[in-house]
Formats: sequence, C-alpha cells, structure tokens
Amino acid sequence: MTLDLDDLDRALLRDLARDGTLSAGELGRRHGVSQPSAWRRVRRLETAGVLKGQRVVVNRTALGFGVTVFLGIKLATKGRVSLEDFERAVTAIPEVQVVQHVLGLFDYRLRVVARDIADFERVLRRRIMTLPGVGQVEANVLLSEETRPGPLG
Repeated sequence: MTLDLDDLDRALLRDLARDGTLSAGELGRRHGVSQPSAWRRVRRLETAGVLKGQRVVVNRTALGFGVTVFLGIKLATKGRVSLEDFERAVTAIPEVQVVQHVLGLFDYRLRVVARDIADFERVLRRRIMTLPGVGQVEANVLLSEETRPGPLG
C-alpha cells in the first residue's frame, strides 16, 4: 500500500528527518496549521509505516571514535548456513555499526568505527578476519561525510 503524500506531508517529513524531537505544536507553527492537525498528520504517517521511530545522532568523534572504515567482505564459501553464521558473528562486534548484505563484487559491506588506525587494525585482525567464512576483505577509510536530506530534501 502506497500512501498519497501532499506538500504538507512532505514538509513535515523533511522537518522530522532533520529533527525527530519536533513537537506537533512546533511543526504546526512552521507550516501554518494547528497543533492537532499536525499531530493527526504525523500519526497517519506513523500508522502507515512511513515514519518508523525516532533516532538520536551520536557524535562518534566526541566519544573517541575518530576513524570510520567501510569494509567489503567476500565470503570464501556461500550458502544459507555460511551467510547466517557470518551475520550472527559479525553483529556481535560492537565496532561494526552497519552490516549490509549486497550484490556485486562483495557479499557484505560493513561500516566499522575505531578510535584510530591502530585500533582499527586490532579490530580487523582479531575480530573481522576471524569471522566464519571470511575470504577477501577490502577497506576504505572515510575521509569526510556529508549527510543529504534524502528523496524528500
């Protein structure tokens, strides 16, 4: 089921994507509608599954995690059991922030955070390379990142 969105719905989504803590009153003031009207719209978007929870953006650098590395992982063997074993093991590593099963040169793409390059090397050697089924690994260190607002931008 696809929900028909009008301009106000899209504007509310843009605002909430930037700051999920905005109240219905604030959203209403920004867009010239009443607080109850804004609340009903947000509730409708939640019920339809367009809005899925709220997130807090954690400043990794402020917590001492100054390095982000994207890893491409190609499994040595493939099969349902191999994939499940790898996924179960990799999700237990706290430095691995994102696990994506992808189609292409690699089977998985990981987003890994570390305190510095030496810490990343430790995570790579002791945790990632010892995961079940790991074959080829390619690392790309994040130099800078710009977050885009997405399709509603």
